[in-house]
Amino acid sequence: MPKGPRALPEQCVERLRAADAILHAGDFCALDVLEQLESLGPPLHAVHGNVDEPAVRLRLPAVRLVKADGARIVLTHDGGPAHGRLARLRGRFPDADAVVFGHSHMPLHEQQDGFHIFNPGSPTERRRAPAHTMGLATARDGRLQFELVEFDRPT
Repeated sequence: MPKGPRALPEQCVERLRAADAILHAGDFCALDVLEQLESLGPPLHAVHGNVDEPAVRLRLPAVRLVKADGARIVLTHDGGPAHGRLARLRGRFPDADAVVFGHSHMPLHEQQDGFHIFNPGSPTERRRAPAHTMGLATARDGRLQFELVEFDRPT
């Protein structure tokens, strides 16, 4: 999330305002950033990240279940090591249809037999990712679809 001179891209803010709900997998950093997202309108479902200040960690759990039109989405910050991640998260959350996580800020979508793991990347802190990104999740009749949205590419 924004720190220093960084801010959410306006295209990201527009999509968030138009959403039915906002899911956030942590690293707000500061309480005012959490409150900024809460003020956009849609309900915010979030977990804390590893760099969040104590006030954020006190407000948010480490793991959260979100139900959306018959689908069950688990939010957690750290998806663990890349090797075996899909199977490990499926075993950890056997009743979930998907696990959304952050931590690495590297976009990722994997699925197997209807179970998804999704890291939307970051619209402000791209690190090694080729672009600033966010994700869109669509739930219909218990089925999920994930889409990665890119905001820019380095030149």
